[in-house]
Amino acid sequence: MREYILVFLVAAAVTYLLTVIAREIALRTGAVARVRDRDVHAEPIPYLGGLAMLGGLVAAYLVARELPFLSLSGPFVFRDAGVVIIAGALICAVGVLDDLFELDALTKLGGQLLAAGFLVAFGVQFYFFTGPDGQVFSLDPAQRALLTGFLVVATINAVNFVDGLDGLAAGVVGVGALAFFVFCYQLTSLNNTSRATTAALLAVALAGACVGFLPHNFNPARLFMGDSGSMLIGLVLSASAVTLTGQFAGSELSQGGAGSQASLAPTLLPLLLPVTILVVPLLDLVLAVVRRTRAGRSPFAPDKQHLHHRLLEIGHSQRRAVLIMWMWAALVAFGTVLASLYSGPWVVAALVGGGALTVALTFLLPVLHRPGHAVPVGPSP
Repeated sequence: MREYILVFLVAAAVTYLLTVIAREIALRTGAVARVRDRDVHAEPIPYLGGLAMLGGLVAAYLVARELPFLSLSGPFVFRDAGVVIIAGALICAVGVLDDLFELDALTKLGGQLLAAGFLVAFGVQFYFFTGPDGQVFSLDPAQRALLTGFLVVATINAVNFVDGLDGLAAGVVGVGALAFFVFCYQLTSLNNTSRATTAALLAVALAGACVGFLPHNFNPARLFMGDSGSMLIGLVLSASAVTLTGQFAGSELSQGGAGSQASLAPTLLPLLLPVTILVVPLLDLVLAVVRRTRAGRSPFAPDKQHLHHRLLEIGHSQRRAVLIMWMWAALVAFGTVLASLYSGPWVVAALVGGGALTVALTFLLPVLHRPGHAVPVGPSP
């Protein structure tokens, strides 16, 4: 655990420091978020925060290679992690071009498919799923490629869609990455194994990069991650989940708490976790596509009716809206991990209590505390 904590701190510190350089590059190259009708920020803010986050991930990867425990892990751990980081650099480059020149939606989609294809080509893909009875369901090459590509591209776009308020995307993904790290770490403990996994390494590094970026991005933001950041963290989050099925035996993935056979949830969690972590932004994505299609517009046409806009409309300040969406992300992500690994009345009580608190804060706070003046608010892509 100490080495994972060190990886987290390295990613956070390097990202925090590199944001100053990324901001200067953005200002010099004109990569600045100008105020548009659909935005909620009131003044231009530099982009390219994704460059700092990529630097944090690379630094964490290089440090991890030199640590005693992690450096002796399986041969595929650092190979697969390196493939994910290279794919992340590729999608980050596409995002930088978009931050500079505002690429059209199809060009960005092409870049996303290229990055997902790179993962598949180098073996970072789903291989099998195991039922609670131990039966293994293998995927053929076409199924592997389609399922992996769909999950990666969907997660990238979900994170991109939720990146609409200061600190929102970094916080949601950071919470999700921490939850997935807890799942991976507990999975090794419950199965009495000591080896590291690519998923745990990538998840803890991603969480660190998000935490290091937040001081510069929380309201009032001094720097936006832009598409270079949102697409990067979406790819790393989904790819970290994909790597898990290739490095754990099916019987180990299906083990629940205390080594007992659990439900199907642990087996399917590598597939479901990016969805559950990002259930709010994915719901926002689906609603946006339906809303825009019904109105006869392109699904990629921007508007100002995202969920975070609705939280502002019912009376939340921007900071409170962001914190509430973090709470929803934590409830779903950690709730899924908890329910998949353990069972018992205490699990149900924790989930019900957390859900009740989150719902109360979402809908009662605007009634109990109505701001008496306009609150300065931040970005919406």
